Amino acid sequence: MHSYRRLSFDLEALRSFVTGIELGSFSQAAERLHRSTSAVSAQLKKLEQQTGMPLLEKCGRHLQLTANGELLMAYARRLLALNDEAFSALSGHTLAGSVSLGLQEDFGEVLLPELLGQFSRAHPQVQISARIGRNAELLQAIRQGELDLALCWQGEESRYMQPLATVPLSWIGREEAHPAKWLEQGGALPLLLFDAPCLMRSRAIDALDHAGIPWRVVFVSRSLSGIWAAAQAGLGITLRSDFGMPAGLHPLRDPLLPKVTDLGMALHQSAEPLAPAAERLREILLRQLTVDKN
Repeated sequence: MHSYRRLSFDLEALRSFVTGIELGSFSQAAERLHRSTSAVSAQLKKLEQQTGMPLLEKCGRHLQLTANGELLMAYARRLLALNDEAFSALSGHTLAGSVSLGLQEDFGEVLLPELLGQFSRAHPQVQISARIGRNAELLQAIRQGELDLALCWQGEESRYMQPLATVPLSWIGREEAHPAKWLEQGGALPLLLFDAPCLMRSRAIDALDHAGIPWRVVFVSRSLSGIWAAAQAGLGITLRSDFGMPAGLHPLRDPLLPKVTDLGMALHQSAEPLAPAAERLREILLRQLTVDKN
């Protein structure tokens, strides 16, 4: 029987690798991780030596993942998540109490099972109550002291607000959606929107008006599930992030559609001092969702 030596990946090297790819810059990753650029480069070289294959390749002036790099990236994220969960569990095993968290509807399906699941496993004695809602109602709840934390789209400010990552916005619809056909013979682009006030609604209308593209609102909903259902039915298109985008819908790449700038996320917190459990959840959200802490 042939034997072989198993390799143990350096978790800090994996963290540099993942952070550099997520930030799009290994020099920024070095700043984020408080290391020198040369130290991060040495870690990447070590990973490639361990795997015996290139993980990155040049694409113009930038680096991108190879097929093997993509594979390692997937495993690296899982390894780091488990490592961080273990650290949280051991460093805060006596943490108890309750946390009330508000989530903008777009984030609910993505963050509830991931970040909140991780937090609950690490701190099983902490009771989490989550509220899904629109920006305005979540910020009102923050002001009234009904929520400890609220993760919203960046727009209206509150007294205690931390800007987080920015998220690309796309025109989304069924793959066979063709804006040119809708616009033929003086037609208008059919839009699926939240009722006002809504950041996405304003951005969509402003972008189309600026581009001189006629539009009409054909469906209005107070819930994201309603918007997705109307899009799946082929009633029109909407402007959203791809958080929770259902099967059968796609970001549309039609050159007629105007580009829309990214939209930031923001973490709001109560004016009252946070209890230890809420402070721990805040730390996790900031660590996972902040692009640049400097």
